[in-house]
Amino acid sequence: MGTIETRREFVHSKPSTSSGASSASTSRTETVNGTHEFKIEGYSLAKGMGIGKYITSDTFAVGGYAWALYFYPDGKSAEDNAAYVSLFLALASEGTEVRALFELTLLDQSGKENHKVHSHFNRMVDGGPYTLKYRGSMWGYKRFFKRTLLETSDYLKDDCLIIHCCVGVVRSRTEGPKIYSIGVPPSDIGQHFGKLLESGKGADVTFDVDGEIFAANKMVLAARSPVFRAQLFGPMKDQNSQSIKVEDMTAPVFKVLLHFIYWDELPGMEELCGVTSKWASTLMAQHLLAAGDRYALERLRLLCEAKLCEDIAINNVATTLALAEQHRCLQLKDVCLKFIALPENLRAVMQTDGFEYLKESCPSVITELLQHSATIGKHAVKARAYHNDSYLDGCDLNGRRVKPRLY
Repeated sequence: MGTIETRREFVHSKPSTSSGASSASTSRTETVNGTHEFKIEGYSLAKGMGIGKYITSDTFAVGGYAWALYFYPDGKSAEDNAAYVSLFLALASEGTEVRALFELTLLDQSGKENHKVHSHFNRMVDGGPYTLKYRGSMWGYKRFFKRTLLETSDYLKDDCLIIHCCVGVVRSRTEGPKIYSIGVPPSDIGQHFGKLLESGKGADVTFDVDGEIFAANKMVLAARSPVFRAQLFGPMKDQNSQSIKVEDMTAPVFKVLLHFIYWDELPGMEELCGVTSKWASTLMAQHLLAAGDRYALERLRLLCEAKLCEDIAINNVATTLALAEQHRCLQLKDVCLKFIALPENLRAVMQTDGFEYLKESCPSVITELLQHSATIGKHAVKARAYHNDSYLDGCDLNGRRVKPRLY
């Protein structure tokens, strides 16, 4: 998985004390943070490969440097107890010394959030960042996790481990006063391409969608969507690539899809398609999510996921959950499961037509829903027991004496 970089800054400014004039400069120290998720499938096959043998992640970039994770199923060295798995992060770029902070997390796959975290970020206050001096320099743990415990834990699921890594590269720079500045407007490339769609200039392909014809530019479509690229220019391209009939999609949905491809943003639904009600807006977002998945437009998928997450309600959550399952939208699926599993929502959702559709189209999701509901139910029972009984005999749920409440 890719990285997302963020910055954390510490600023120091000191005025000059020279006579007759004054000036100021700023020393700015910041961390450029990024993350990488390393999924190890087939752990049982990797085990036994030998002490000092490793599995490595793809390299990933944070703060202008390349990094890689090294996982040793049988330990890094015998003298440091080969009964443990080892995990290290390595600098994979040539260049000067790099100062950085690190965090390595083994993810609990049961959903209980009991992650195993080894963090170097607290060195911000008790020792400062770590320095890696050359390519291949490593930071990590020879005894990251005891192998016998790992193999019976919730960290190993379906013979798979998931490791999350966070890197914070430390940078410093000094800035003088800004005497002159020139304003730079934001990018307007979307407007230029949007006007190209509206004008129809250079259009060299048409789409027949439910009897309505849409004109577009092949090169724009191919640049934005790998599916269109294969359809229009690939070895298996459509025989008639000048006029293409689109099945299983309505004209309003395709119209919004084209708008997004050219503008890189969703339009006002009322203006473009006459959609006025919240119900119709949610329905459009559901169809657009399917269209985004069909044409491999990841940003469109995420925009629709975010919209559907905001609009979740009793009458639409079951169909949204089915959609999330069918199109592998894991974040949206998790939100829907948690919403339905709430005791105050479950019974009402089960009465909807959407729930019947969910049972028929995605029966495996019902099992996951029951697991979520059971987990929430246990927490609720424990909370009620604590509220009703913990003060009757002067003890809490663990048998410890507690001070009675005064009402």
